[in-house]
Amino acid sequence: MKSKEIELPTLNIGGHQPKYPIIQGGMGIMVSGPRLAGAVAAAGGVGTIASVGLAASLKDFDMASGSGNISRQNGETLARYVKEAKAASNGGVIAVNCMCALSDYEDLVRTSCAAGADIIISGAGLPLKLPQLTEAHPETALVPIVSSVKAASLILSRWVKHYGRIPDAFVVESPNTAGGHLGARDSEQAMDKSLSLKEVVPALVKYLKELGHNIPVISAGGIWDGQDIKEAILMGASGVQMGTRFAATEEGDASERFKQAYIEAEEKDVVLIKSPCGLPGRAIMSPLIERYFSGKLEKVGCKAGCLSHCICRMQQETFCIADALVSAYRGDWENGLFFCGSNVTRVKSILKVKELIKELLSDFSLPEAQSAF
Repeated sequence: MKSKEIELPTLNIGGHQPKYPIIQGGMGIMVSGPRLAGAVAAAGGVGTIASVGLAASLKDFDMASGSGNISRQNGETLARYVKEAKAASNGGVIAVNCMCALSDYEDLVRTSCAAGADIIISGAGLPLKLPQLTEAHPETALVPIVSSVKAASLILSRWVKHYGRIPDAFVVESPNTAGGHLGARDSEQAMDKSLSLKEVVPALVKYLKELGHNIPVISAGGIWDGQDIKEAILMGASGVQMGTRFAATEEGDASERFKQAYIEAEEKDVVLIKSPCGLPGRAIMSPLIERYFSGKLEKVGCKAGCLSHCICRMQQETFCIADALVSAYRGDWENGLFFCGSNVTRVKSILKVKELIKELLSDFSLPEAQSAF
C-alpha cells in the first residue's frame, strides 16, 4: 500500500489544530528555541520550545551566577521566546516541553501558560500534577509523554480522580529509538522491544477506545520519513513527533557545529549513557562521553541546580549536564553532550523546515486546504 493511499489524519489537541499532524520535539538546551518552533508552526506543524536552559542564549549568561539567578533568567527568557515564536508562527500552534525532572518545573509550566503557549508537553517523569499547575489556563492543552500503557493509565486515572479531566493527547516515545532522556529505568530497559512503537502505540489506542476516551496518540522516536508516518497512522496514531530531523535544519537554534556533529555521526558513535538525572539517554560519542566511559572525567560540581535529582550534585559523579548541554549548543565539541535519536546517522545535509515538511508529505495526497507547497 502506497503512502498516498493513506489519509493524513487531522490532529486536534485540545482544540488546537495544526495543518499537518507533525510535532517537532522539544530539544534542550536551545536546540529547539523560538526560531525553530516558530518556523515549524508557520510551516503547518506544531513548533515546540524546550523550556530547559533557554537563558544560555543570553549574551550575559553566566553559569557561575547561581541557580536562583539562572532560574530567574530562564523564566524571563522562556516568556519572551514563547511570544516570539507565536509572532513568527503565522497563527500556527506553539507548544512548550517541560521536563518533570527540572527543579523549577512548576514555575516553567506556569510561565509557559501565562506567555500564551497553546500546548504543554511534559515527560522525563510522570506529570501527575500538571492539571493543577495549569488550572488558571484551561485553554492550554496538556500532553504527557509516556513509554508504556501502564504509565498512560496511571496518569489518566490520577487526572480523572483528582482534577476531573483527561489528557488532550498522549505522546508515546519509544526509548528504543528516541533521542535525549528516555522513558526507561536503565539502558537495558531502554532497548526492551516491549516498549517499541509497534507494541505500545496500538495497545494504547485500543486501551483508550475501550475506556471510551477519544484521546489522540502521537508516535515518537525514530520517525524519519513519510513511510514512518504512514506506519504510525496504520498503527492507530493520530500524528507523529520528530526531533533529530528538525534539529538538523537551517532554523534549528543550535550552533552550526552542533548540526555538523549530526552530519558526521556514524552508527558506532550513537551510544546510551546514564544521565546525571538518573535516566538513560541517547547521545553522540563526543570527547566528553569518551572521558565519561573511560572514567577520566575531571571532577566538577553542579553548576546550575537545574535537576530535582542530580547525581552530579548529590554524589559528585558523572558531569554537570547543564554545562555539557550549553557547551553542545554553543558548538564546543570537546565538552559538549550532543543528544540525538537513533537515526542521526541518516542526517546528510541541513534542510530548511519547509523543505523537510514538504519531503515528509510528498507521498501523501493532500486536500487543497492542506497543501501549502
